[in-house]
Amino acid sequence: MKIIPRRLKGVFEIRLSPLYDHRGQFMRVYDETIFSESGLHRRWLQENQSVTLRKGTIRGLHFQHAPSTETKLVRAVKGAVYDVFVDLRTDSPTFGEWDSIELSEDNLTMIYIPSGFAHGFCTRTDYCAVQYKVDREFSPAADGGIRWNDPSIGVRWPTEAPILSDKDKNLPTLEMFLAQHKGLDVT
Repeated sequence: MKIIPRRLKGVFEIRLSPLYDHRGQFMRVYDETIFSESGLHRRWLQENQSVTLRKGTIRGLHFQHAPSTETKLVRAVKGAVYDVFVDLRTDSPTFGEWDSIELSEDNLTMIYIPSGFAHGFCTRTDYCAVQYKVDREFSPAADGGIRWNDPSIGVRWPTEAPILSDKDKNLPTLEMFLAQHKGLDVT
């Protein structure tokens, strides 16, 4: 397992290291000791899985408001996704900036996203399964998000005509979010 810092502070790419033999493969997906040594110790409270049927589907960009902001550990267990994370931390020097990573069942990579980020993904293949650990329980009252195609953020999605839920179609822009909030408080 290799943990690599990304451009946005607090985000880490985790490359898994499977062992192969004539029977198949064995892979450690989480090791608390290795994560703690990298300063990424978390008490994971939930592990969730989403299954998306069609290529070109976007889920996001989602987050939870304080005090329920959550850290996520995300990986694709089936198919491939273009995973996106947007910094919404109130006092961050990279506020409003985004980054992305390809997660797939083949590249065996995960992404660690700290609290204070909006998160979403676009499926690159049909039938994608994404698993993610979170360090907070889901709170419907704290549920939030920003629009996937907000021009002020400028995410370059790998699809022109995505499949979207009604909820995601109607999320506010970053400007609308900022009119009510200064960002996501992670203290």
